[in-house]
Amino acid sequence: MHANYFAFEHADVYQLAVEVNRAVAGISWPTGRSHMKDQAVRAADSMAINIAEGWERKRGTRASKNHFSIAKGSAGEVFAVLHILDLDPEARGKLQRIGSMLNRLTR
Repeated sequence: MHANYFAFEHADVYQLAVEVNRAVAGISWPTGRSHMKDQAVRAADSMAINIAEGWERKRGTRASKNHFSIAKGSAGEVFAVLHILDLDPEARGKLQRIGSMLNRLTR
């Protein structure tokens, strides 16, 4: 059994971000849109990583809120790419939930 050593591993927002990250990596991207794939993959990575870092910092501090804010921007970036290319409505729904959770964490 895997022991959880980091608090963020239990956070719904992090778990959703990882799900979206894996979904984005597995999408069959349209021909001629490799630049959009690269953008979405990098943003999905940034989203999950910044949620993890923000969660591990003392919550409510300027530093943690900054990481959550960066993660929210990255989530918006992934959403926009998927929306523009009309890809993966399920991932877009999860990104909207992530955005809502991150709104609360940046207050």
